[in-house]
Amino acid sequence: MMEQPKGSFEKCRQYIELHSKNSSKPNVKYNPGPCITISRAPGSCAELLNEYIISFFNKNKKPDQGEWAAFDKNLINKVIEDHNLPEKVSEYMKEDKYSNITSVVQEMLGLHPPRWTLIQKTTETVLQLARMGNVIIVGRAGNLITSKLQNAFHVRLVAPLEDRIDNCIKIYQLTREESIEFIKKEDAARKNYVYANFNQNIEDPLLYNITINTHLLSYSDIAHIIGEAVLKIIK
Repeated sequence: MMEQPKGSFEKCRQYIELHSKNSSKPNVKYNPGPCITISRAPGSCAELLNEYIISFFNKNKKPDQGEWAAFDKNLINKVIEDHNLPEKVSEYMKEDKYSNITSVVQEMLGLHPPRWTLIQKTTETVLQLARMGNVIIVGRAGNLITSKLQNAFHVRLVAPLEDRIDNCIKIYQLTREESIEFIKKEDAARKNYVYANFNQNIEDPLLYNITINTHLLSYSDIAHIIGEAVLKIIK
């Protein structure tokens, strides 16, 4: 019987176990490999790109480097696991929860954990993953958190609005109107998250090593562009 494909969170769990084991071996030099952070315009479908990037690097990895893994939405689960947080906290870790005054009022009333507590714990987890290397971190201001790490490479994905609308219709099975609303809401949430917590403009090109317009490019093309750039810059 053919083995069923592992879920993304299970793949990430195996990645953590393997890299933690390798990094703790005595008298063995551990090469962490690259960390790729991806910031994406809503609807550019970075999550679907992850497997192509992982495939590229698994074919080109050095003998002393382990397998790759990607953390996008499952990063929230990793933060909760790392810091023994209750499952209900995941609802307050969404990027759009930090964009308005309601969040501040709820914190004052003790209705959910302080914003900075969650940001600090997310930052700690992102840094932990980045230092392990051979990892893709999507969103969560990963480029800003890891900006001082020598093994980090930062990517920004953009696409024309019509492309992003079409992607949302095909992948998320939304109507055109729902897709436009989704993109508008997500775009505002991501900008607010980065500005409110890191005082940066998410669209500033100087925050990234490379910005790619995905229009007319396949996932394989984009993965190859990123992979070749990382191999050239991250030694």
